[in-house]
Amino acid sequence: MTGTSGGLVELFARPLRERATEVALVQHGAERESVTYGELDSRAQAFEDALRANGVKPGDRVGIALPKSIQSVASILGTLRAGAAYVPVGSGAPPRRNAFIFDDCGVASAVVPTGAAEGLIAELGREVRGTHELGDDALLLHLEPGAGEPVKDLAYILYTSGSTGAPKGVTITHENAASFVRWTHELLDLGPDDRFSSHAPFHFDLSIFDLYASLHAGGTLLLIGEEQGRQPRALAPLIAEERLTVWYSTPSILTLLVNHGHLDRIDASALRYVLFAGEVFPPKHLRALKALWPSPRYFNWYGPTETNVITSYEVPETVPEDRTDPYPIGKTCSHVRTRVLADGTKDAAPGEEGELVCAGASVTEGYWNLPDRTADALFEHAGERWYRTGDVVTEDAGGDYIFVGRRDRMVKRRGFRVELGEIEASLYRHPDVVEAAAVALPDEESGVAIVAFLCWTDGQHPSTIKLKRYCTENLPGYMIPDRFSHLDSLPKTSTDKVDYERLKGMA
Repeated sequence: MTGTSGGLVELFARPLRERATEVALVQHGAERESVTYGELDSRAQAFEDALRANGVKPGDRVGIALPKSIQSVASILGTLRAGAAYVPVGSGAPPRRNAFIFDDCGVASAVVPTGAAEGLIAELGREVRGTHELGDDALLLHLEPGAGEPVKDLAYILYTSGSTGAPKGVTITHENAASFVRWTHELLDLGPDDRFSSHAPFHFDLSIFDLYASLHAGGTLLLIGEEQGRQPRALAPLIAEERLTVWYSTPSILTLLVNHGHLDRIDASALRYVLFAGEVFPPKHLRALKALWPSPRYFNWYGPTETNVITSYEVPETVPEDRTDPYPIGKTCSHVRTRVLADGTKDAAPGEEGELVCAGASVTEGYWNLPDRTADALFEHAGERWYRTGDVVTEDAGGDYIFVGRRDRMVKRRGFRVELGEIEASLYRHPDVVEAAAVALPDEESGVAIVAFLCWTDGQHPSTIKLKRYCTENLPGYMIPDRFSHLDSLPKTSTDKVDYERLKGMA
């Protein structure tokens, strides 16, 4: 094997070599397909060779726009082995958005579905110098040089929503990612007999655990496509059929499985770990899941894309019937350090609200070509680089962090600070609410209008009068929503989080 020997590559090099005859990946589509570690090694090598033959150098960037597949995994591994960094995007995202991302970070090559190549090429701001057919309906595009110099040790760039309306690229080094993967193996007993889910798309940071923790363990990874991953009645049987032992997703997906997956009809006895991250898990849905899947250990992981997971909390065996508050996000992981700042610079007292900041091996070095945004997010203290998460927490008596909400989802109303997440948490306590989201909009009379979007059991919802009465019993007057809107389901982003921007447009 050629390429760099450190970081992520070091984590999967030995299994590729030593477990050559064991199954590495399983893909469900029209037919079930699988590849061994040896076959995956050969396909990654072929992609690496294609990159090098067309001038891709260590430190370059390579775009990955394929649907989740064996070929997309081989492309990612081949990119890393060539010493380049991969830039994954949603294969179903608008071509204009994907072209912006590829142009923004100056990818030297991009692998795309053959049928989607023309649309992407039309939006790119650079000429295509050549193409290379990879099979499996994949085409490798070689582009004229773009902006940006080679960056040493860069492993991947994940683009997230930007406050300016344009995506921003979070740069992650090999050590950033590898430190997180090594920590997961310290916490969990993972090995070659484990069978992992790959539910998150590769442009979402949850995929880092799926891909590299499974390869490092020498286990088997089940590739779940985006469309399949949102159909609970199709998704749930896979868990049983494939005898998955490790599951990782957002709580939204697990809630979908609880409500519509008929989990009582499937055998999930092989599951050892259920891991969730990315958003708050309402206790009533978590309680229902644990009743259906009582055997696994459950972990709530927290961390932004810029740091990956930085705190962890193991959920108790039993979720009490009267518990309505979400569980803590937990204690600091061993590969990082955290602080809570009450005013941006001063450490908060125990129990005092403040912004969670993080330093250590997994913290990003910044955003691609956005020095001002990087300067806002990162600061130096005592010779270390700290990242401002923007999340407000408190520390409880046991040393666990309690997530309060996003600082940027706080609004002022009638002179009071209002956290929209607190309104959502209250609405989730209603026994018939399946999903809840709150957005704030400018209002000429009150300054801020709050709109609540709700999804109900069986689609039946109470009258506005009854809803107002419920809110009056659970929230102070200044936090009660002005309007309520009822939907079959909340719109989601490509990473299965609530799409608040779309909700604002619907309000």
